[in-house]
Amino acid sequence: MTFDGFPDEGLVFYEGLEADNSRTFWTAHRATYEAHVRAPMTALLEELAPEFGTAKVFRPYRDVRFSHDKTPYKTHQGAVVTPEGRGAGSWYVQISADGLLVSGGCWRLESDQVARYRRAVADDVQGPRLAAEVDRLRVGGWDIEGDRLVRVPAGFSADDDRIDLLKHRSLHATRHWTPEEWLHTAATLDRVRTSWRDLVTLNAWFADNVGATTKEPRPRR
Repeated sequence: MTFDGFPDEGLVFYEGLEADNSRTFWTAHRATYEAHVRAPMTALLEELAPEFGTAKVFRPYRDVRFSHDKTPYKTHQGAVVTPEGRGAGSWYVQISADGLLVSGGCWRLESDQVARYRRAVADDVQGPRLAAEVDRLRVGGWDIEGDRLVRVPAGFSADDDRIDLLKHRSLHATRHWTPEEWLHTAATLDRVRTSWRDLVTLNAWFADNVGATTKEPRPRR
């Protein structure tokens, strides 16, 4: 399937789901979701796969077991690419009624990965490399986000030159575009590809310095 953009019908579908997040609405409009959201997202990812790798398309259902918000469906469609063997450093894309979002980096790190991340940030070679890349992305219009401590992490000084980076428990760069006509065309593919290429250095830093977790997976209950 050739990617020709995200149809407006998909964005309208999400507007309706935001207003009525119910099984009744979902069942009545599932065909619209499949044709105008999931199908174009799959086509987009197939076009990107030769350069970035195979993507995981997230399920549309929310995990409400531990959430106060019991609405059953996500109001966006996301997908992530994490190249095999890298462990950390991923590319993300999302479509919703609000438009297109692209992101890269790490959204969740286990405790052993956080420890390696902070050691690398404190390092006299790897730390400046990450700081320079974060500065470059900010100047280029990216928002630098992630889970951060309010306090100074144990073992570090508040006077550290890279204290803002050291406070992070996760870090990712994000860019968002509101709906415009190009979103409904194949030009979206170039927008995502160019953006993901801009995140290659950030993701490589995470792959080289953080890697995969060594913790045992939690048993399912």
